[in-house]
Amino acid sequence: MAVSIDCCFSYPAWFLTEHGCATVFDFWRHVTAGHGERWLVRDCAELARDERFWGKPHKRPVQFCGDHLHRSMRLTDMENKITPKLLAGDPARAALVKGITPKSPFQIGGSGSVGTGSLRAMPHLLRLREAGFRVWPFDSAAFDARPPRPLLVEMYTRLLTGAVKKSNPEARKAYLAAKRKTDPTYAAIPRPVLNSAMASEDAFDALVCVLEMLRHRDEFAPLHATLDPILQLEGITWRPGVQVTSTQEKSD
Repeated sequence: MAVSIDCCFSYPAWFLTEHGCATVFDFWRHVTAGHGERWLVRDCAELARDERFWGKPHKRPVQFCGDHLHRSMRLTDMENKITPKLLAGDPARAALVKGITPKSPFQIGGSGSVGTGSLRAMPHLLRLREAGFRVWPFDSAAFDARPPRPLLVEMYTRLLTGAVKKSNPEARKAYLAAKRKTDPTYAAIPRPVLNSAMASEDAFDALVCVLEMLRHRDEFAPLHATLDPILQLEGITWRPGVQVTSTQEKSD
């Protein structure tokens, strides 16, 4: 079994190091111990707000603006941003996600913010790993173990849904109708399931992502833990075709 969750599994490596976390699992425990909720505080007389976490009414801090934007993002977040290099090197993928930009996990408010959901997910991610899940890329997949181990991967749904106005029911309906005409995988989906996806943005995301995971199901078993020291702390967003590169060497 492979399970995907649409949140950031970690933060930039420098932030984990700052908090004395040698592994991402140390960081999850750190968040679970109460630090995550303290970082989410926006205005409170009793607690000093960490100004690196922003969102209405607070603006992005200067230290994460301009040439310093990359400090607020993980390597995988920057990789998933559309850049001239990406547009030239993979035009099909660039066309699919043109104009789609992942947000920094430090953003905890406003449109597209990911920080709040990520910090509140981490205690649950920790429970899942302690219950036996392997978590890629920190662990290798273990489908062939005895007994087999389930796999957990980080997902960015926009990479799989493409550019569609998901908040608009008519846009969701048009997207799914077009898919049913051209894609046998969608054509086989029962009408009640399609109706649920048309009625809810969350259900739409879930359906599209699980169908893409099904389409690329053979890619999960070969996933190996990374040996790259930065990615061991920050993680990697799974997407179809993601590879273990020279800086993400395979490990048994």
